[in-house]
Amino acid sequence: MAENGTDCDQRRIGMSKEQHNGSFTEPSSLSKQKQKEREERQNIVLWRKPLITLQYFFLETLINLKEWTIKLWHRRRIVVSLLLLLAVLTSAYYIEGAHQQYVQRMEKKLLWCAYWVGLGILSSVGLGTGLHTFLLYLGPHIASVTLAAYECNSVDFPEPPYPDQIICPDEEGVEGSISLWTIISKVRLEACMWGAGTAIGELPPYFMARAARLSGAEPDDEEYQEFEEMLEHAETAQDFASRAKLAVQNLVQKVGFFGILACASIPNPLFDLAGITCGHFLVPFWTFFGATLIGKAIIKMHIQKLFVIITFSKHIVEQMVSLIGAVPSLGPSLQKPFQQYLESQRLKLHHKADGAPQGENWLSWMFEKLVIVMVCYFILSIINSMAQSYAKRLQQKMSSEEKTK
Repeated sequence: MAENGTDCDQRRIGMSKEQHNGSFTEPSSLSKQKQKEREERQNIVLWRKPLITLQYFFLETLINLKEWTIKLWHRRRIVVSLLLLLAVLTSAYYIEGAHQQYVQRMEKKLLWCAYWVGLGILSSVGLGTGLHTFLLYLGPHIASVTLAAYECNSVDFPEPPYPDQIICPDEEGVEGSISLWTIISKVRLEACMWGAGTAIGELPPYFMARAARLSGAEPDDEEYQEFEEMLEHAETAQDFASRAKLAVQNLVQKVGFFGILACASIPNPLFDLAGITCGHFLVPFWTFFGATLIGKAIIKMHIQKLFVIITFSKHIVEQMVSLIGAVPSLGPSLQKPFQQYLESQRLKLHHKADGAPQGENWLSWMFEKLVIVMVCYFILSIINSMAQSYAKRLQQKMSSEEKTK
């Protein structure tokens, strides 16, 4: 793997000049041109150029649909096999019989797993900006299960309505029977599925860098270009961000499986660089994905679960509310809505919500609005990113036309 990286660096040094219109262009002028084009693309956003952005977004969508249609046509045998399998499963789903109880149980589990895998993928793949689904969905879900477990002294919530709604079982649990391991076991499936989704979402940078390395073509990705620039200026890097990126790249390149595992097992905003590094140095797929899956779906998820469960355990929450009340002047006014919210949740858990005072709590209102804002921002980022991708297609087309003149 290191030899491949050395060969690539030697080729990159040898190609220090690029032939353009019969002459050689200095690398500095090429980098300035690329920087100028990058700045022009970054200005194509909805709040600056709404009409152009929407136009480019729809054109890029049509191009992607065409490309995917061609790929599916080339793999039509696999597509036909999947359609036949889908037809068999659909028939089994609608035909009455003794198997329906198993079908319904499997359907519920598969939909539940697919929901969290999808949220995990959205968290790490967002065409430039991921949707932070742990903060918006998984974290609050674990927190609500934790609060309910301590209130009910049980995690045997009736299904249904769980997981859509949590209520205490009719039989009261024994005081003190809830432990960290009990709650971890209750939310393990959804947490691991979410972690697996984040691991799947790390594959595009890996495949992009691997394809670019094997084909020798310049990939349509800003992060990969920054990665190559980082390799070129590795010896002169001084700032903390560059040194951190180099540390991740060296760890993954030299340690291999365990280096990838270490990077994937901790909250690491630079993990995209690990995927690009593995693809660039042709790390085997199962080495990269296996380490990423173990790190994100097992090790990292248990760390995050422990943090949320401990933070929202009964005595910690009570201490936090009391500390809010101790804040001078503003404390009592801030403490009251938190106490009302916790009390309303307790009433809901014991089927007593009908007798609770009506009216929306401002904490719930703020969280709902936060979710709406983040989802809208995520959608806007996808539109902007796809519009900028189409703008880059136009720039590359103009550049190739100039070279052929």
